[in-house]
Amino acid sequence: MTDEHPTRERVGRQRSGWATLVRETAIIVVSAIVLSLVIKTFLAQAFYIPSGSMEQTLMVGDRVMVTKLAPGPFQVHRGDIVVFADPGGWLSEPPPQSSSGLGGVIGQVLTYIGLRPYDAGEHLIKRVIGVAGDHVECCDEQGRLMVNGVPIDEPYLAAGAMPSEIDFDITVPEGSLWVMGDNRQDSEDSRYHQGDPGGGSIPVSNVVGVAFVTLWPFDRISLLRNPGATFADVPDQSGP
Repeated sequence: MTDEHPTRERVGRQRSGWATLVRETAIIVVSAIVLSLVIKTFLAQAFYIPSGSMEQTLMVGDRVMVTKLAPGPFQVHRGDIVVFADPGGWLSEPPPQSSSGLGGVIGQVLTYIGLRPYDAGEHLIKRVIGVAGDHVECCDEQGRLMVNGVPIDEPYLAAGAMPSEIDFDITVPEGSLWVMGDNRQDSEDSRYHQGDPGGGSIPVSNVVGVAFVTLWPFDRISLLRNPGATFADVPDQSGP
């Protein structure tokens, strides 16, 4: 008679090996999802750039990583590039509808857990020009913006862009920021909302975080450094 015990033992070991592989793979996948969700919720999040308002610093289609530690443990500074939720009426078009079907559901899940860049359909990205208490105005005799009476030279402006074609003179309210796009003549920023509450400034509470690196496309990977020298001579002001 043929001994079936070795065959059964081999089959049992194979099944046990597959079960172990499936279990370990599931643990790795779940751990990666949890880690990604924690990072996205508390530390950093990727965003997709949908418009040309920050050219040439950021181009349409760029992916940027945003740290959520500012505002929070760290402060937002003049010169920082911030992603913020629409304070109301800034976006002229409604956010694009999510794709339907299985692909749309999968895309939403990947975005939610932080494995796909967030399409900034309900958010905007601009550069901080003034913080709470700052007196920001346009412009001096050379056409430069002035912050707390000091004219600033802005090396990040898009080629051919002027600092502003719109006059303004505002003191940034407490808990707010005055923001502008680097591509000034193609950016509906704080200047266009001077009739809103806050005179065009946005609440700091609307800020998701500060962009610190361009992740994609590959040939544009770079750090988004704060141009500290631009605001180095600007004195700090106390809030109102």
